[in-house]
Amino acid sequence: MSFPDAIKSVFSQYATFSGRARRSEFWFWYLFLVIISAVGGILLGIVGSASLDTATGTFGAGFYVLTALISIVWLALLLPTLAVMVRRLHDQDKSGFFWFMTLIPLAGPIIMIVFYATAGTVGPNRFGPDPKGLQAPAGQYGAPAV
Repeated sequence: MSFPDAIKSVFSQYATFSGRARRSEFWFWYLFLVIISAVGGILLGIVGSASLDTATGTFGAGFYVLTALISIVWLALLLPTLAVMVRRLHDQDKSGFFWFMTLIPLAGPIIMIVFYATAGTVGPNRFGPDPKGLQAPAGQYGAPAV
């Protein structure tokens, strides 16, 4: 799955928590978030430095408007981000509730990165068909023997 295809896929499944997501879809989405963050941070730095009144230590209105716009963008991206995280866990035949492991200090995020980087189950699982379109050999990975 290419970068544009992954972004389209996540947006087309904006709030869909069912189904499965490939690793490429998940990691390209995170690359998209990093790019959005970098662009937002650079713009905020430029506008902030241009609108800073050094005498009073306050920013101009443009800085606050841009901050509000960036916050709205992040809120708009929160739901598809949670959805793709849950679908990525589904690809490994794990419940979406595993996401709450992220909240465990220190170890939680590391465990989740391992989960997100691990290959999904081959063939269909309880959350749907393999997003790669692969079928498990008969008798393996829960595939019925023929």
